[in-house]
Amino acid sequence: MLLNLLIQQPHMLGPIIQNTPYWVWALLAGLIALGTSQLCGRQVGLTRAMAMPLAMTGLSAYGLTSAFGGAGQVGASVGAWLAVAAGVAALALWLQPAAPSGTLYAATSRSFYIPGSTMPLALILGIFLTKYFVGVELALQPALARDSSFALQIAMLYGVFNGLFAARSLRLWRLARRNAVFAVPPSPAPSA
Repeated sequence: MLLNLLIQQPHMLGPIIQNTPYWVWALLAGLIALGTSQLCGRQVGLTRAMAMPLAMTGLSAYGLTSAFGGAGQVGASVGAWLAVAAGVAALALWLQPAAPSGTLYAATSRSFYIPGSTMPLALILGIFLTKYFVGVELALQPALARDSSFALQIAMLYGVFNGLFAARSLRLWRLARRNAVFAVPPSPAPSA
């Protein structure tokens, strides 16, 4: 409905944005900062490497329970979310079992060198925008909270995002378990 509303009545976008609480924009700014920090190669500890996927899982769980919990849709939604997340994680690990090229682990410092990637930013924005659009949809049409089809679609979308995050974390965990040798990435050769 939101997409149709914006196509048919684009002037409604202004009031939707104006009625969005300020804390939502602050959260978005923080999430964008977190995602953009992932664009460059960096060295992170084992705990920090696993914290972001867990936080995004928490945001997804909060999104499901806040949107559908009051209408009794949370049980089936959480089940669908977990099933899709597990399926997507398994498929992603099957398609790419190893951590991305250039990812290294130092067992002595329990830290990773993780090359930059756009994937975390895309997943973070996907989860945030899903939560935001669901909130807008429910504000415009509160009856959607009781629509099991809508709830399952949203749960599956969250499952896709969380499954990809889980696969990324599992690749890092596998690398840590193998105690791969840590080497500093080579510096680019000076150009002549």
